[in-house]
Amino acid sequence: MPWVFRGLRNGVLTTRYPRRPDAYAEHGVRNLARPVAGAVWRDGLEDLCPTGAIGQAHGEVRVDQGRCIGCGACVSARPETFGWQTGGDTARLDRRALVVPELAETDDELARLRAGLARRTRALRRSVHIRHVDAGSDGSEEWEVLALLNPVYDIHRLGIFFTASPRHADILLVTGAGSHGMTAPLARTLEGMPVPLVVIAAGTDAISGGLVSPSYATAGGVGDLLPVDVWVPGSPPSPFSLLHALLLATGRLRSGARRSA
Repeated sequence: MPWVFRGLRNGVLTTRYPRRPDAYAEHGVRNLARPVAGAVWRDGLEDLCPTGAIGQAHGEVRVDQGRCIGCGACVSARPETFGWQTGGDTARLDRRALVVPELAETDDELARLRAGLARRTRALRRSVHIRHVDAGSDGSEEWEVLALLNPVYDIHRLGIFFTASPRHADILLVTGAGSHGMTAPLARTLEGMPVPLVVIAAGTDAISGGLVSPSYATAGGVGDLLPVDVWVPGSPPSPFSLLHALLLATGRLRSGARRSA
């Protein structure tokens, strides 16, 4: 009975995202750095980032969010140049689109990738199964993946489920820096999955290797080991970012919306 009364008192806690906007998804998630509007390149900015995510193009400051670990060193040292990005809509179909501000010339390629992914995932309908593989993670991404199953996010309501068998999976969700020891298991997992399938690289480690790459033990991200379809930055990415990636992978969201500073 105490659980019944608690449920009546608290009401429904499950987010209505993506059917309805979620204030926390839009403004409460802060995990990636990006240049502020009009930021100008200055010598020494590249030394602020431990993973080499800061660079420049034609005098304009750029941040590779696929390498950003969210440490905040750049924001603390140069608040006039760098700021925090909020929101969970961080997943992208093109690795190059994780470099912000985004390059306009990638728009045509993004449109082509969206169309191709939509054709492949049309058969998945509303029942999707995920096979998650840890390819050398520090464990932080796994906590966020696990949170997708709690009452707040409850991905089962969207027809998305986890499975222990790659033969039953539509999506391969990979975390970790891509350790060399996982090369063969990843290949076997991919080979055992039915088609069409989607591969998601979740987290900075999976995208670029993070702090542990280059290393004798890692491949510098899983992109060297697998044909990745969706890239989710963050160290770790929030549950809303992971949910955004899953909805994007299954054609339930559009990608490519430009993010503001």
